[in-house]
Amino acid sequence: MDSIIFDLDGTIWDSIDTVLVAWNSVIKEEDRKEGKLTRKDFEGTMGLQMDEISRRLFPDLTEEQRQQLVEECRKAEAHFLGIHGGELYENAEKVLEELSQKYKLFIVSNCQEGYIEVFYKYHKLEKYFLDFENPGRTGLSKGENIKLIIERNHLSSPVYVGDTEGDRKAARFAGIPFVYAQYGFGEVSEYDKEIKKFEDLLKVFG
Repeated sequence: MDSIIFDLDGTIWDSIDTVLVAWNSVIKEEDRKEGKLTRKDFEGTMGLQMDEISRRLFPDLTEEQRQQLVEECRKAEAHFLGIHGGELYENAEKVLEELSQKYKLFIVSNCQEGYIEVFYKYHKLEKYFLDFENPGRTGLSKGENIKLIIERNHLSSPVYVGDTEGDRKAARFAGIPFVYAQYGFGEVSEYDKEIKKFEDLLKVFG
């Protein structure tokens, strides 16, 4: 094994509480009848791309209305995350620092463009990662983005770490092993290895 590709939400950090404040501020300002979103609403969308998230959260709006509202929410989200960040899982930086000394580290997330950059900037973790990708930048699926990272960085034996069924399918699509982050947002029944907390990665890849 020469490299580890990470999912972000539910794997390295939990940004839901900050994102909720941002999205609800837009909904309130726009006087939207959909009402206040909850943490449970967002947990049910983890691992999905933004168009699917918008359909689930705002099913009564037209496609045009959803796109407009989500664009406003995304701008607010980037602003709030830049100020407040998210919650890193316990000992995340320590683990990433140790792993980066032995392996090449990357991030592939189903997020919008700018999201990973805000994560880097607020928590100052960019130094541990060599590259990243997301559908907001490429328009590709998570599995395709994983393959893009593998090809672009000439990786010979990577693994993918994530917390949802979508992550498992993406890893399988890319033809690489999947490590299930059990502490995250999803439930996955099939995986190559499992971690119950982020720090367990040091045991798996020690």
